[in-house]
Amino acid sequence: MGRSWLPRLKNRKHNVRKEIIMEEKEVIGYTAGVFDLFHVGHLNLLKNAKGMCDRLVVGVTVDELVQYKGKNAMIPYEDRAEIIRSCKYVDAVVPQYDMDKLTMCKKLGAKKLFVGDDWYGTEKWQKYEEEFRAAGIEIIYFPYTQGISSTKITEALKNVRGWVDTPEVHKELNIEEGGNNGR
Repeated sequence: MGRSWLPRLKNRKHNVRKEIIMEEKEVIGYTAGVFDLFHVGHLNLLKNAKGMCDRLVVGVTVDELVQYKGKNAMIPYEDRAEIIRSCKYVDAVVPQYDMDKLTMCKKLGAKKLFVGDDWYGTEKWQKYEEEFRAAGIEIIYFPYTQGISSTKITEALKNVRGWVDTPEVHKELNIEEGGNNGR
């Protein structure tokens, strides 16, 4: 009566079957990047990563770190973070202030780190693999989307629009010296 879903027990003393339902821990994944001039390669990374974890946290590189790496983002951090946050595959966005992905993964409880395969097999990443493995974190490499990158888009825009990287162009595009938009 009202409990037909319960198993019928013949002998409660000797035939009791316990079903232990353990709540599986959610798998948290992490990836990070500049995500400047968002394109299909970025989308592929986020979509594939989300398919391999329950919660995807994305680190978006802050403007100061982009400059430290010797590059300049066309889109300011706040806008890039909002674009990534709005993607249906992303559960959370955090600022990436440094290149220490291991510490961030530990802080987030991430068990998977997703990166592009352009890093695969390099001496630096072989060392990282050992460090991450020791921490119980798996590094998963995704294929680089051929033919597209923010750098290629920037170069194409320069060519099509006749842009030359000069102080005058920086002023016209409202870009501070060093290439970082002042917002």
